Amino acid sequence: MTTHKVGIIMNGVTGRMGTNQHLLRSIKAIIDQGGIKLSDSEVIMPDPILVGRSETKLAALAKRSGITRYSTDLDAALADAKNTVYFDATLTGQRPNGVRKAIAAGKHIYCEKPTATTSAEAVALAEEVTAAGLKNGVVQDKLWLPGLQKLQYLIDTGFFGEILSVRGEFGYWVFTGEHEKVLQRPSWNYRKEDDGGIIVDMICHWQYVIQNLFGDIKSLTCLGATHIPERRDEAGIPYKCTADDSAYATFELTNGVICHFNSSWCVRVDRDDLLTLQVDGTKGSAVAGLRDCKAQSNAATPRCVWNPDIDSPIDFAEGWTGVPTNDVFDNAFKVQWELFLRHVVKNEPFRWTLMEGAKGVQLAELSLQSWAERKWVDVPAIR
Repeated sequence: MTTHKVGIIMNGVTGRMGTNQHLLRSIKAIIDQGGIKLSDSEVIMPDPILVGRSETKLAALAKRSGITRYSTDLDAALADAKNTVYFDATLTGQRPNGVRKAIAAGKHIYCEKPTATTSAEAVALAEEVTAAGLKNGVVQDKLWLPGLQKLQYLIDTGFFGEILSVRGEFGYWVFTGEHEKVLQRPSWNYRKEDDGGIIVDMICHWQYVIQNLFGDIKSLTCLGATHIPERRDEAGIPYKCTADDSAYATFELTNGVICHFNSSWCVRVDRDDLLTLQVDGTKGSAVAGLRDCKAQSNAATPRCVWNPDIDSPIDFAEGWTGVPTNDVFDNAFKVQWELFLRHVVKNEPFRWTLMEGAKGVQLAELSLQSWAERKWVDVPAIR
């Protein structure tokens, strides 16, 4: 058996997303399954080292996950030749520093989005890692969600005919912390000075979802809002919310499709999931959530007549049919981790690069510009 042992520096994974999705449900899960099987005689085995600022948190996470290597010394981890991949899940403002150190040390780069706080810096990082001849990638996990995979299948099989529009609804009610002991989201999310805000967080996601499923974005208009002006931090102390907690954005695609996405941490959920995408086409429509997808063909579409004076004679839910689960869907983060590690070891294709990540940063930046200037903004191409 040939085993390709890959040392991975995991910087900043003591946070909720880093711990749950990247460490426990991805890297640890890959280790527990016996690695990534390339053939009956060849596997890739991750060998992570947890890196962060708090030795106490790192020790606790190492014990919980069964990972033996951890350190508060990033420079020492980068100097270790056994470590060939650098993963960054630190705060966005800190990310370029860690990535540049890793590039200088000759490590392949994989990192969370946003890859930087400005599109200029995001593009610069992508160019620097490419110039260094290093493999690189950005997390674009939602592409591998079961609901979106089913939606992609409908697109690939021509179910929709000509796609006309996409309506995205994302969000849930995030309590202010006034009466809650444990916060749903960290307080920095609501402080602009700490790179918080739902536009910076979620528009990056919508960029790659739209581009990969529906087409390139030509222009946009976005309105942000800070609906809740004050929240409580992790210590229960009130603070002023300086970042947007909601965003209402419309995207015009180069192929004529119109996409509208509402994103909010101030909305109570009355839909099938925390994220739903409704796609309407000339031959059919579908609504996808995180795991499920339902569709309605042209033949099954009811003929509606406006009459507000009587109860509706149509049960609109009856006309939708669930898209069957014809495949086994693994954790979305884990799927992309496996693809990236195969790219590192076997040079298999991997198109979700830092330059692709820069497009998400650009779209968030232009969304903020549109909000500030109260106008439509064109989206220049990044290649």
